[in-house]
Amino acid sequence: MAKIFVEAYGCSASFADSEMISGLILNGGHTLVDNSSESDLNVIVTCSVKDVTANKMIHRIKSLKSKPLVVAGCFPKAEKNTVEKFVENASLLGPNSLGKTLQVIDSTLNGRKQIALEDSDLSKVGLPKVRLNPVVGIVEIASGCMSECTFCQTKLSKGDLSSYRLGDIVRQVQTEIKEGCKEVWLTSTDNGCYGFDIGTDLPSLVNAVVEIPDDFMIRVGMMNPMYMPRIKEDLIKSFDNDKVFKFLHIPVQSGSDKVLHDMKRGHTVNTYREIVKNAKERFGDFTISTDIIVGFPSETEKDFQKTVSLLDETKPDVVNLSKYSARPGTDAAELEQIDAAEVKRRSKIVFEQISKLSMESNRKWIGWRGKVLFDEKTDEGIKGRNFAYKPIFVRDQVEIGQSHTVEITDATVKRLVGKIAS
Repeated sequence: MAKIFVEAYGCSASFADSEMISGLILNGGHTLVDNSSESDLNVIVTCSVKDVTANKMIHRIKSLKSKPLVVAGCFPKAEKNTVEKFVENASLLGPNSLGKTLQVIDSTLNGRKQIALEDSDLSKVGLPKVRLNPVVGIVEIASGCMSECTFCQTKLSKGDLSSYRLGDIVRQVQTEIKEGCKEVWLTSTDNGCYGFDIGTDLPSLVNAVVEIPDDFMIRVGMMNPMYMPRIKEDLIKSFDNDKVFKFLHIPVQSGSDKVLHDMKRGHTVNTYREIVKNAKERFGDFTISTDIIVGFPSETEKDFQKTVSLLDETKPDVVNLSKYSARPGTDAAELEQIDAAEVKRRSKIVFEQISKLSMESNRKWIGWRGKVLFDEKTDEGIKGRNFAYKPIFVRDQVEIGQSHTVEITDATVKRLVGKIAS
């Protein structure tokens, strides 16, 4: 039996895939190692959402190819030829082909390249897994999405929406909790359209999960604003439960309706604005995370200024900023591109703006005192999350999975700093 090294990049769904690949590897009789220097075979679960990410993947793939290699995840599905250009002999495993994991690994160990990029009908709910974090359970609730965004490669990788059954997801969450998880992430390509293909929706899922009678917290993952009007009222109500972090990740991408139309985002600026307003009016302290792309091919200076104004108006707590990069196979890659120096200028302006907004948001928490669930150890100390999913670091001796009363004493752009008060 082989020693296998697995590493992952990208979104929480990509990390969930890596956990399941690791679980299947152990079930197949192989062993997992922590370093590629000790392995007989390497597996890399990739992301290809941006140019800079794809370049990082290429660099990492090249560094792992001295041993038998399986390239899994979105990159080989979206850009098979690019991957094969750099690692001709590597086997390829698509994000919806996990049922072929052991077959691909065994073939690769025997010196035979195998390509398994076609989607299977295997649900990812209920597969064995090896958690990256013993107290965080990442539960995929669907694969694919219903969007047709002109800049995004994810649809090429993951295809159309395929939601997993609500009862199966609830049972998976119960398993995560029984095995020691204190925090559960409900994740997918787009949580907002969960269930539309099987006659249910995200609020129904959240309401079912909070009925599990254990002590745990739920983080509801990213959802595009396009489908929010259909579920908004019920979703906000489902967040009333104390088990649900008061946190929403809703990527607006631009403050210009014209640019959103060109991106085929399917929502208007006002859709996003209303969600933010409703969440903050109902709960007060509520963390809004959003994504912004600057430099989309049709973005004029006037469009860009609308984005700047929207950020100042809605004051999101977290902004994931990207400079637009043309991804192969997408519609927007065919358009005339904005000069790179201009994209960089716009990015610098928004970066400085969101740093200021984040600092203002975080400083308001100084003096707050309340319960924090500690879920991660880092080089800087141990990190926890409060009810609004704000990251809080302490220097005290605390074990992950524990909850303590914390008083926040300081704030930076990225985090809150506190001390144990109980």
